[in-house]
Amino acid sequence: MLSKLLLLRSLSDVHGWDTYCAPEQTVESHLAPETRTRTLALQIQSFIRKRLGDPDLTPAGIAAAHHISVSYLHRVFKDHGQGATVTGWIRRHRLEQARRDLNDPGQRALPVHEIAHRWGFTHHAVFTRAFRAAYGLSPRDYRHQASASPS
Repeated sequence: MLSKLLLLRSLSDVHGWDTYCAPEQTVESHLAPETRTRTLALQIQSFIRKRLGDPDLTPAGIAAAHHISVSYLHRVFKDHGQGATVTGWIRRHRLEQARRDLNDPGQRALPVHEIAHRWGFTHHAVFTRAFRAAYGLSPRDYRHQASASPS
């Protein structure tokens, strides 16, 4: 169904779909509600991934950018966010990116707090606690263990 949406969108771009539709009709209005919701969830997740480093990334800002209410954003995530809340999804993806950077030999000289800041964590202690809760080690210990492991 997602491929159908992409095809309809490309036809819309090429053939000016909107000029043939009533103002209240869009490409998405011709899709099943479940497909529209799933498509919105994917768009929101892409939006968030592109902005993980922004410490001001909030559910309110995300909802505003997609012209939906915060409560509807939470509902979309409940149904299509792999069981995570919006803030939980953001935190998990920020931690995954930070873990990847800590494991990267090319970034060994970069201090842990700079990696945390790069991924939207403004307080080192908050990052360290979240990292330890997620991975069982402090970021510093994780980096040390990763550098000691044979590649």
